Amino acid sequence: MKENPRILMMKKGDITKTLFKLGIPMVITMFVMALYNVVDTYFVSNLGTQQSGAVSVAFPISFYFSGVGLTFGVGAASYISRLLGAKELKKANQVASVAFYTTGIIGVILMAMFFIFVEKILIFMGATETILPYALKYAHFFIISMLFTTINVCSGNLAIAQGEAKITLKAMILGSVLNIILDPIMIKNMNMGVRGAALATLISQIITTFVYFKFFFRKKSCVKMKWKEFKPSSEIYGQIIKVGISMLLLQALTGFSMSLISKNASAFGDAAVSAMGIVLRVIILGTNVIFGFMKGYQPFVGYNYGAKNYNRVKNITKKAIKISTIYCIVWMIIIILFSKNIMSIMINDPEVIRIGTKALKINTAMFFTFGFQFTYATLYLSMGRALAGGILNIGRQGLFLIPIVMILPRLLALDGVIYAQPAADIISTLITIPLAIKVKNELNISNKLSIKNN
Repeated sequence: MKENPRILMMKKGDITKTLFKLGIPMVITMFVMALYNVVDTYFVSNLGTQQSGAVSVAFPISFYFSGVGLTFGVGAASYISRLLGAKELKKANQVASVAFYTTGIIGVILMAMFFIFVEKILIFMGATETILPYALKYAHFFIISMLFTTINVCSGNLAIAQGEAKITLKAMILGSVLNIILDPIMIKNMNMGVRGAALATLISQIITTFVYFKFFFRKKSCVKMKWKEFKPSSEIYGQIIKVGISMLLLQALTGFSMSLISKNASAFGDAAVSAMGIVLRVIILGTNVIFGFMKGYQPFVGYNYGAKNYNRVKNITKKAIKISTIYCIVWMIIIILFSKNIMSIMINDPEVIRIGTKALKINTAMFFTFGFQFTYATLYLSMGRALAGGILNIGRQGLFLIPIVMILPRLLALDGVIYAQPAADIISTLITIPLAIKVKNELNISNKLSIKNN
């Protein structure tokens, strides 16, 4: 039987070329996804400061839904990559089916819960009296769209697990471009305001789901997702959740920390809420590139770890750190130099621009460490090391950031909100260093034993 060319590439292909072949489609995908969030913000911000604040307040809802998709998508992808490396295709099909259908069921439940408590949730997330009416208009369509986002995030990771990053690129690019086209039409031409932005997102997510369904259910996929293969077991859920739970915690804690940022910023007025919302969208534009690159790195390193090719695992990781760090440094310099220009493009409120310019510079100051942090978080998860991978994964945006956001504003007022992220980055980097040294030593030992046994 002829070996799948994607599997062969992960097994024997040039490391740099393979990283780019697997990673670049996802980099483009994740960048465009973040870009259409920025475009949403741009069009909505032109409606006014309160409307911009409304989208900023509601935006963290997306992290809870994508967290479910990532839990089962990333968790299953890590397991599937190792199963494919061990040539256990039948088991891989079962794992994919369990992950996909479980994601859909939980997504529906989550959507219902958010609908029931939407107003209380938005107030908790920082909606002021003037922002809340617009936030409610935006949230209803937005919550429905998030059900499809949950399914899409899981499907994308299941495609990546088999080296099919191009289908994820196609699906997400199509949805994102459609969203960018529909935004001005629905917001301005159809005079729907913030509700139009949410409806544009819903339509684009439905189209993305259709593309994934066409791939997975028309025999183009190496790994199949069939209802008859939906055979949940404690063993499968255990393997998925032990890796995926860190992604759920990461997304949930990220959403919670963003809500805390908006909540604390709201004490200083609508301009502060709007400014921090814009800043967070721009920051996500940068971090999503690394997330995308790591989605290419994950199946590559996971496959080789499953195949016990430890020396290749080390070389893949070294190259991934080098590439991601170069990008982070370049991005950091660009944002710091042009922070005022970026804010001026997004909105014309002088107070929002003033707060946002300062926040952008400070929030990007430690970005050069992000590639190093996230490469080792992904490596640990790809190896099935849930505890260490989970700590590294949730530290920057949750475990460390949340207490900092709760404490610093009491000491430094609005500056406490602004300085929270770089403070969390410093702690995350210090935690990553000893864990990086530990896994390197383990791989060296495993490689020597492998050579000795062969």
